Amino acid sequence: MADDATLHRLLSGIARGEANRLAELYDLTSPKLYGLILRIQRDRGLAEDVLQDVYMRIWQAAGSYKPEAGPPLPWLCTVARNRAIDSVRRKVEHQGPELDTGEDWVARLIDPHDGAADFMDRNALLACLGRLDPKYRDCVVLAYCEGQSREDLARHFDRPVNTIKTWLHRSLAGLKSCLEAVS
Repeated sequence: MADDATLHRLLSGIARGEANRLAELYDLTSPKLYGLILRIQRDRGLAEDVLQDVYMRIWQAAGSYKPEAGPPLPWLCTVARNRAIDSVRRKVEHQGPELDTGEDWVARLIDPHDGAADFMDRNALLACLGRLDPKYRDCVVLAYCEGQSREDLARHFDRPVNTIKTWLHRSLAGLKSCLEAVS
């Protein structure tokens, strides 16, 4: 993976319309972004389409990246995550939600073969997720890894939307505190 200076240089070139810089950025970052997208959009074909959409968005929005706001990789990951979530939401609108698949969400979130999760300490994340009540943990994973809306979660957990918002807010605050403590 390229360092921040390289990614910043490439984004600057893309902002100036240098197509070869986009190709370089793709070569350096596409495995990580594809892994991230695939965790959210589990259909490989759709994930590949989302990945192409992500690089089109990067081509269009590279000028909006501001180095003082943070390193380039989290910005790229945010673009990929948002596009993947949008893709899942479009699919849900057409086919309906697939919330109860019986899948172990934590295991999928912390897949040891997923190179896109290298930036996270899997053991710390697993430990902190394990401290959450299972329904809160599932709610967080469904929302932030699967792109489920609060309304979908409210139906799934048979709770009001405001309760879901509270669960997510408290769970994320707890995860943040826990991860900061182990870092």
